[in-house]
Amino acid sequence: MKNEYQLIIIGGGPAGLTAGIYAARSRLSTLLIEKGLAGGQIMNAELVENFPGFPQGISGLELGQSMHQQAVKFGMETLMAEVTGIEAKGERKVVKTSEGDFIARAAIIASGSERHKLGVPGEDDLTGKGVSYCATCDGAFFRDRTVAVVGGGDAALTEAIHLVRFASRVIVIHRRDQLRATRILQEKAFAEPKMEFRWNSVVKAIEGNNSVRQIRLRQVKTGEESTLKVDGIFISVGFTPNTGYLKGVLPLDESGHIITNDRMETGIPGIFAAGDMRHNSGQQAITAAGDGATAAIYAERFINK
Repeated sequence: MKNEYQLIIIGGGPAGLTAGIYAARSRLSTLLIEKGLAGGQIMNAELVENFPGFPQGISGLELGQSMHQQAVKFGMETLMAEVTGIEAKGERKVVKTSEGDFIARAAIIASGSERHKLGVPGEDDLTGKGVSYCATCDGAFFRDRTVAVVGGGDAALTEAIHLVRFASRVIVIHRRDQLRATRILQEKAFAEPKMEFRWNSVVKAIEGNNSVRQIRLRQVKTGEESTLKVDGIFISVGFTPNTGYLKGVLPLDESGHIITNDRMETGIPGIFAAGDMRHNSGQQAITAAGDGATAAIYAERFINK
C-alpha cells in the first residue's frame, strides 16, 4: 500500500463511507482508515427504518457493508488501523496510525463516537458478565431473564424494544419523568406488555460476583435508595466523540466535538470533519451521510483549487 493520497478519510461509519463514495467518484485517490469493521455504530442496529430508500427497513450490518462496497467499487482503498494523531505540515496532512504515517492533501475526520459509561462501581468489573452496551450483540444471552435498560433516548428505547424478544421482563431506567425518544418509539415501548419504567431514577452501583445480580438505584427527587434484581443491564446514555487524539490540534467544544462551519471545514485549511463527532451533529445515520457528502465536495474543491 502506498502512503500518499489526495484525500484521507478517518473513520468508516456512514459519514466516512459517504465521503468515500463522493471522493472516489470524483477520481480522487482516496484512503479510508478504520480501526474496526466498516459501518460504524450503525452496524449494531438490527433494523434501520428511517434511512431513505428502504421502506421495509434494512439491517445496520447490510447498510454499512453496502455503503463500503459502493465506495470500493469506485476506487476507494481501505486500511484497518488506529489513528493516533494528525498534523498539518504546509500543504500536506500527515495522519499517524498504528500502521505508520500516511500523507494527503486533505483529510476528512469522521471517527464517530462511543457509548458513554455510567462510571459507577461494578460497571467495569462486570462488563461482559451482564453489563452490555449493545442489545443486538448480547440480547440473545438473556432469554427468559430480567434485564434493565438505562436511558431515555432513541438508542435506549431501540435497545429495550429489541430485548423484549428475549427477556421475560425489561425495565427502562430514566433519570427524568418523561422520555426523550421520538414519539413512534415511545408508542412502541408503552405498548409492550413486558416493558416497565422506573422514572426519576439513576443507577448508583451494579452488583454481583461473576455476573450481574442486582443494581442499586437512587430516586433523584426524594434521594431514596433501592435495589432491583436483574440478570443484565444495557447502558445507553449517550455518546462520547472519538476526538481524544485531536486535543490541541483542532478547535473542540466543551464536550470534545469538533467545531466546523457549514462546509465541514475545521480551524485548519484542508482538514474537514463530518458525522457524530462534529459539533451540533444530528446524531443520525442520514445526517452523518449528508455531512460526509458535504465534506467530500469541499475537500475536492480544496485539493483542486
